[in-house]
Amino acid sequence: MVQSKRKGQQSIAFQKPPYLIGWSSVAGKKEGEGPLGKYFDYIDNDPTVGTDSWEAAESNMQRLAAEMAIDRAGLKPEDMNYIIAGDLLGQLIATSFGIMSLDIPMFGVYGACSTMGESMALGAMLVEGGYADKLVALTSSHFASAEKQFRFPLGYGNQRPLSSTWTVTGSGAVVIGREKGKFNIRITGITTGKIRDYGVKDSMNMGACMAPAAADVIYQNLEDFGVEADYYDRIITGDLGYIGKDILGDMMEAKGHDIRAVHMDCGVEIYDKENQDTHAGGSGCACSAITLTGLVTKKMQAGEWKRVLFVPTGALLSPTSFNEGNSVPGIAHGVMLEVID
Repeated sequence: MVQSKRKGQQSIAFQKPPYLIGWSSVAGKKEGEGPLGKYFDYIDNDPTVGTDSWEAAESNMQRLAAEMAIDRAGLKPEDMNYIIAGDLLGQLIATSFGIMSLDIPMFGVYGACSTMGESMALGAMLVEGGYADKLVALTSSHFASAEKQFRFPLGYGNQRPLSSTWTVTGSGAVVIGREKGKFNIRITGITTGKIRDYGVKDSMNMGACMAPAAADVIYQNLEDFGVEADYYDRIITGDLGYIGKDILGDMMEAKGHDIRAVHMDCGVEIYDKENQDTHAGGSGCACSAITLTGLVTKKMQAGEWKRVLFVPTGALLSPTSFNEGNSVPGIAHGVMLEVID
């Protein structure tokens, strides 16, 4: 009889955990000037990345991130069985135009700013299940392309409320493999989130929209695996920002798990609150992606963090749903990372 890999209500515990065998972080100028700038692999000070549009710039960042991650793994694009990728733009145009030249079989995914967690979770299942030996999980976002699609074109010069976050410009990629490479980080399990909607309609307050989904999936991970928050050296959410971070702390305490001592939010860490004028922090698919592939992997490789629960968060709105007066549902996905000796 085959032993089930299911764990509790929403989780999977991998019997043969796949490994992170390569990764890369590509960041924009503002991100490079922030507190995490020294951790990123590549910083491009040109907001159009040598192209003639914001969207093409984002595509270029995706291609570069994928190529760098594959190269770090000591491999070539033709060694990849799949690429699982997505972005914030309609029909995933940053992804499709960005990775086309890599000629890798592709699954396009959309989890809003939770996309890095979704792509890593699906990739880990494919590898551990024997359907792939090596693959790339990839995402991106760009401040200007996101503002143009979801809010206001930059030329409009609108004022931003203090609850708003700043979409991170960048792209992060990881290569997931069945066999251990030269690094010692593996994915031991995942917890798949549910859509949570508390009726928040303010698209300029993403933290409040996403915090309930983050609380739900973190709580379920702790319950499914029978652990407390201090089992992890860090529980890292994707882009709740300062407002969402506080809401999450209160919600988790109400659920019986105080995570504040180990919780960290990528949207809080990526910008300097006092000097970079980003109001409530950072957001966007790249917020969690480049924090993971920049800061988190280096901390884990250095042995400072042994276990991390990586929880990218996403707000599932579109221009259509917003214009029709709908609320903004949230989603989050948990990926368990562990350093092996």
